[in-house]
Amino acid sequence: MTNNKKSFTFPVGYHEFHKDQVFNFQLNRWYSLGYARFEDMKEAGQKIENFEDWKTEMLTLAEKAESEERFMNAAFYYRAAEFYVLQDSPEKELLYDKFRELFYKVFKDDTIERFKVPYNKAFLPAMKIPVSGKKKGTIVMHGGFDSFIEEFYSWMRYFSNNGYEVIAFEGPGQGAARRKYGLALDYEWEKPAKAVLDYFKLNDVTWLGISMGGWFCFRAAAFEPRIKISGIIRIKWQ
Repeated sequence: MTNNKKSFTFPVGYHEFHKDQVFNFQLNRWYSLGYARFEDMKEAGQKIENFEDWKTEMLTLAEKAESEERFMNAAFYYRAAEFYVLQDSPEKELLYDKFRELFYKVFKDDTIERFKVPYNKAFLPAMKIPVSGKKKGTIVMHGGFDSFIEEFYSWMRYFSNNGYEVIAFEGPGQGAARRKYGLALDYEWEKPAKAVLDYFKLNDVTWLGISMGGWFCFRAAAFEPRIKISGIIRIKWQ
């Protein structure tokens, strides 16, 4: 990442950090988004044998990065450590909060606007990155089952730097919508889509769903005429 340009470098290629694809995919995930160092993912991959090892190694990397003031790396290593922690473990919430605390510390001087979209007597967390330069359009994006909006920041910044206003939100069952506001997963994605479109007064948007969010994206687009273009990243067909 180059802070003065507010841009990220996205590494090219898919690496064999681990022989088990369950772990290898996640190691590539953080690296390819521009948040992790290659040598850190390689080191972790050589030591991890099971899910408990995963948490231990990611926490080791996070604490080392934090001590060296590499706070962006640290934030996403805490997020990685959280990923495989069981839902009923108190540690999961603590790691989630640590990730978000560091994330917003790292990017506190960036043009990130945060919102709480009213929904079903609760809220949908959202973040908005204003366009850099002449506006070409608006992109709305979201994840699927296990992602947080903060993870999409490198993509959001890329789109912003190339002429798009970008809004990301967490729907029912995702991120803080579930953890802080108690909203359960709902496949009727046109409902949160309407809430977001209404709140930001949007009428002509490109809608982008990541992973399982690709299915939600198609569902929302089928019901919502204000979504003019829909796209997916890494959808799973099986």
